[in-house]
Amino acid sequence: MKTVTLSTGDKVPMLGQGSWMMGERPERRADEIAALRAGVDLGMTLIDTAEMYGDGAAESLIGEALGDRRNELFLVSKVYPHNAGRRLEASCEASLGRLKTDRLDLYLLHWRGNVPLDETVEGMEALRRAGKIRYWGVSNLDTDDMEELVAAGGSACVTDQILYNLTRRGPEQALMPWLAEHDMAVMAYSPVEQGRLLDHPALARIARDIGASEAQVALAWAMRDGRTIAIPKAGSVGHVRDNRKAADLVLDADQIAALDAAFPRPDRATPLEML
Repeated sequence: MKTVTLSTGDKVPMLGQGSWMMGERPERRADEIAALRAGVDLGMTLIDTAEMYGDGAAESLIGEALGDRRNELFLVSKVYPHNAGRRLEASCEASLGRLKTDRLDLYLLHWRGNVPLDETVEGMEALRRAGKIRYWGVSNLDTDDMEELVAAGGSACVTDQILYNLTRRGPEQALMPWLAEHDMAVMAYSPVEQGRLLDHPALARIARDIGASEAQVALAWAMRDGRTIAIPKAGSVGHVRDNRKAADLVLDADQIAALDAAFPRPDRATPLEML
């Protein structure tokens, strides 16, 4: 598995597993557990979740599926903005309980709310000192938010998890260069736009020409710079196996140019989008 090196020196899989909307339907539970375990077997050991997902249902599913494999994982969860102040420790403890672990590898502020950023930074650092989290970061913060975060003492932020895919290229204008300059990794959620972009004819044409699936091409494109971590969700073993092949797919200059023509990035800075 290709890796991304964080500012901490840790190497994490470039292709991980998301869990949005997992654990919410009992009839899918066995398939989702099998998918998570298969992904880990295939080297997709970065697992992303959040206390928001099913009000903890996704965390509980991951704890059930992977609790006995904790030491193989790089485990990421996210805290609600309204819990990112005085309730931060309690939220973290609740996530740890559902995930059946004593620590998170990475804990993220899910999006910006009304809690002052310096208060969140202080709380994250306290959790780190207590050994409950190894590192912390943010999600859905735009460039101006990131500048404010650093000014508030948040230079230890490891990553910004953002909506990024072929149809959501706005971060390339300002945010992604800013993150690279500050040695903060990009983590791309919804890298295939929840499947909506897979019917695009240009994507289908390239996939057909190179003998890959449309999802594999979209994922390979998202990871093409070697610094971006993609975290697609897959609810079945077959879907996980299909995603895994994207980590070994390298698009050539002509293929990237064709995708750029079909999915042009904005020619000016645009606000960060989120789902």
